[in-house]
Amino acid sequence: MAVLITGGTGYIGSHTVAELSAEGVDVVIADNFFNSKPKTLDILREITGREIKFHEADVGDKAALEKIFSENDITAVVHFAGYKAVAESVSKPLGYYGNNIRGALALLETMGERGCKSLIFSSSATVYGIPENVPVTEESPLSAINPYGRTKLIIEDMCRDLCNSDDGWSITLLRYFNPVGAHKSGKLREDPNGAPNNLMPVMLKAAAGEIPELGVFGNDYPTPDGTCIRDYIHVVDLAKGHVAALKAMKKGVHAYNLGTGKGYSVLEIIETFKRVTGADLPCKIVPRRAGDAAECWSDPSKAKRELNWEAGFSLEEMCKDAAAAAGLLL
Repeated sequence: MAVLITGGTGYIGSHTVAELSAEGVDVVIADNFFNSKPKTLDILREITGREIKFHEADVGDKAALEKIFSENDITAVVHFAGYKAVAESVSKPLGYYGNNIRGALALLETMGERGCKSLIFSSSATVYGIPENVPVTEESPLSAINPYGRTKLIIEDMCRDLCNSDDGWSITLLRYFNPVGAHKSGKLREDPNGAPNNLMPVMLKAAAGEIPELGVFGNDYPTPDGTCIRDYIHVVDLAKGHVAALKAMKKGVHAYNLGTGKGYSVLEIIETFKRVTGADLPCKIVPRRAGDAAECWSDPSKAKRELNWEAGFSLEEMCKDAAAAAGLLL
């Protein structure tokens, strides 16, 4: 018996593979390396001390999925695979709809045909759109203000409709906030292909002198310092949330926020990074980025209550671990 991890060589996926393996769970990875690197497999095998089965495949390829299921005894799936850049989704909406929804549909169809009806879906806080109130709970209104978030919301709706039609399914929707940090080994970290979109890898590039400065998208939001406020969570805490969710699977569809319950502004993140690393970090205010909400942070109490999970790393530790893995800790 094994758990299939789609997108398992990506940032969150690889850390989840490491945590599941540490718990003795056999995993099978499916990834096409669109936004990850083959060397991650070697790193995972080194970190875990285990042989990890891998299939190079696009999750939207039904034939490839059928082959994976026929060759492995898959009892549950953690679905990470998908495009994830908010700004890119605004400029290339059809690509996001085509890839993300096609992949989820092919996966759910294959799972149903194979009698594997346990799924953890990698959702996002973007399904809350522009929150009416913060912190957001799982009962907060759902909406989307960009195509990326809309694909997550559509897939959540697909899961809800599926569970309504067939009570044999167990689906957990994990709504992530903003993952940062790196594995304690320093060998697993956020290392996207092409230009990074998330704050931390851009900060690391600016601190390393690989780009001239960090662009801060807008300082005129209705927040104390004018920059966006987010809930940042250590990627290892996030990965451990998947382990907890897998142990607590139950019939029906259930959503959980995975966050710290604290909101930090972009400028607070920058100042914390500079303080704990000693790195110089040139910054420049640039125009707002399309599709960004002013503030969004979580109420993670449901995950603590029902999954027996809560985040443990501080913001300082998140910054320190990210910098150390990038070789920038002074």
